[in-house]
Amino acid sequence: MDGKVFRVLIISFLFGSLYLGVKAQDRVSVDSVANGIYRLSVGVPEQFTPYKFSPEKPNLAALNGLSKGELPFLLDEITMEVTDRGGRVRVPLQDDEKLYGFGLQIGSFQQRGLKKKPVVNDHPMNTLGYTHAPQPFYVSSKGYGILVNTLRYTTFYCGTHTEKQSQRKTIVATGEVKATTEELYANKKAGSYVYVDIPNCSGVEIFVFKASSMKEVVQKYNLLAGGGCLPPMWGLGFKYRTKTDFTQDGVIRVQNYFRKKQIPCDVIGLEPGWHTAAYSCSYVWNKERYPNHRAMLDTLRNNHYKVNLWEHAYVHPTSPLWKSLKDFSGDFLVWGGLVPDFSLPETRLRFSNYHKQLMHEGVSGFKLDECDNSDISVGNATWGFPEMSVFPSGMDGEQMHQALGMLYLRTLNDMYKNENLRTFQDYRSSGMFASSIPASLYSDIYGYHDYIEMICNSAFGGLLWSPEVRQSGSKAEFFRRLQLVLLSAHAVVDSWFLQNPPWLQYDRDKNNANIFLKDSLEMENITRTLVNHRMRLLPYLYNAFAHYRMEGIPPFRPLIMDFPNDNRLYDLSDQYMMGDNLMVAPLLDDSGKRTVYFPEGIWYNFNTHERYEGGQEYEVAINIDEMPLFVKEGTILPLADPLQYVANNSVFDITCYAFGNVDSSSSTLFEDDGISYDFERKKCYNWLTLKVKKGKGKCIRTGDYKSRRYNIVEWIFVK
Repeated sequence: MDGKVFRVLIISFLFGSLYLGVKAQDRVSVDSVANGIYRLSVGVPEQFTPYKFSPEKPNLAALNGLSKGELPFLLDEITMEVTDRGGRVRVPLQDDEKLYGFGLQIGSFQQRGLKKKPVVNDHPMNTLGYTHAPQPFYVSSKGYGILVNTLRYTTFYCGTHTEKQSQRKTIVATGEVKATTEELYANKKAGSYVYVDIPNCSGVEIFVFKASSMKEVVQKYNLLAGGGCLPPMWGLGFKYRTKTDFTQDGVIRVQNYFRKKQIPCDVIGLEPGWHTAAYSCSYVWNKERYPNHRAMLDTLRNNHYKVNLWEHAYVHPTSPLWKSLKDFSGDFLVWGGLVPDFSLPETRLRFSNYHKQLMHEGVSGFKLDECDNSDISVGNATWGFPEMSVFPSGMDGEQMHQALGMLYLRTLNDMYKNENLRTFQDYRSSGMFASSIPASLYSDIYGYHDYIEMICNSAFGGLLWSPEVRQSGSKAEFFRRLQLVLLSAHAVVDSWFLQNPPWLQYDRDKNNANIFLKDSLEMENITRTLVNHRMRLLPYLYNAFAHYRMEGIPPFRPLIMDFPNDNRLYDLSDQYMMGDNLMVAPLLDDSGKRTVYFPEGIWYNFNTHERYEGGQEYEVAINIDEMPLFVKEGTILPLADPLQYVANNSVFDITCYAFGNVDSSSSTLFEDDGISYDFERKKCYNWLTLKVKKGKGKCIRTGDYKSRRYNIVEWIFVK
């Protein structure tokens, strides 16, 4: 018997004897999944797990290129049991350890000292762990990760409790009286373990990720899921969603507006009004609003727009899909519609075969709404299917809630992938092992500070999160929201309840009454300037996503991932990295300035080229027509002349900005057709290496892609 397995069995037996209800016959097994990734299991394996539904196989070659990693404890110090209640896991914690993750968390960043229950929910609140993207997965500042491979509603006690046999010292009574409830209930002494409670299961399986840093843990997790995603290049452009009750004429008016005003736009999204029935969905065009939708789609395509359609998974009785999916759905309805069992290949095939007609008509992607669950933290949760639901596969409602968003997204993504087309979709619920699917999460919440923190939190679990701009309370608020949107994965302005673009009137009622701001022309000009900044960054962003795909490095991530030894960053969640070389510090209020903390090194203001010393804070002013961006010294930053849209044959003229001492630096650009999977299937791509030698810039192109998407026209040196 392997020595590690034997030690785990012994410790499990010793600790198991202290727990009531532990089954004495349980045995823990340990096996190596990949480089530095171990699977521990006990009891009878669950039939349905997140890993089972992973869309892609692990990228073992990339995983083997990473370190073997270390743990701050012995692997056999993790204890696992199955009791009459379900699964029970205990993982050691060191006193100075910090914890992150659990999916798209809202309201908390550093999670140690908290109780987290990552459960899918449409309106996350109160830092309970409820979220659009629940993940039973956390990452430690000590450079390891723990993933519980379950679809059950799992609770993590993150250093909050102590077992009686683990009490290390006597607590002295002081007679002190607390004057407030905050003092009374404060967790003064964090426990030395993370305890995991997985009810209603006959077995437990966990993955342990050993790595050299938090960043490498996340890399390994993403590569275990097959890698990150690489959206089509047009998906990184600007998206505008129209009002829900728009007609065909309204859509044509909007697309004309963008081209006439020369505001870049790649994608126009249509909201629920395009259906004959939306709640639940018919997936059939409404002929009253869209009398000739094919002609409209042709017009949009000819004017270089992609089209995104809103929908949700619940199938209306009038839908052509009702009959074919009735026997492949759960036993409860939502809004009178079927809930398809997307865990079944037959369900996915029937659903996607129907949607192919929309794809072939010119629809480039979908916005998948309400695939999470109604707000279960309040009493009026009525539209989600109940947890006692039964699905044909054998899954129950609890498991399906946790998996539905990812399985639904996978169904439509596979449809495009089978046609050798990349898409970039919006969806409102995810889970584990979804990093390879090109899509970004969104939410109906509108908290600005939450939006920033969610960008940081999403990185720990292979997720992309994108805020939206809708209405605003002031000119300054609108533009700082727009700046943030343009510096996230999916640049979206969502006018689903606005008749006109919000930069013409950010007040909802006045906008819908066609009452424009007195300075609407200035607002329009500033919007154009900001969107052009996004288009200038497109080659840089696309390159970051290529590294995400191949190496698992999140393109948007908190600073603590890149600077793990800086303890000032442990709780900093209002700044983040965009790629390897740019730091985003969004404006936090309407003042036009904020305090920015700069990690080690030298940094430059993207707009003014002002220089900052690392390890310090500076008060920085950002104009409303600028980007709150800062460039790391040694960066060779490729900035493109902005295009109005990304066509299949677009060529970007690029100016390379070299910041500070770049003699030993280099940057890359990833070059391919930007729309297909030929970069993987045929290895049809190039890498462009940008470097400086003897004070002159140089570009070296290697690879098998014959066309050129990038043309280096100038080098500028910033000292």
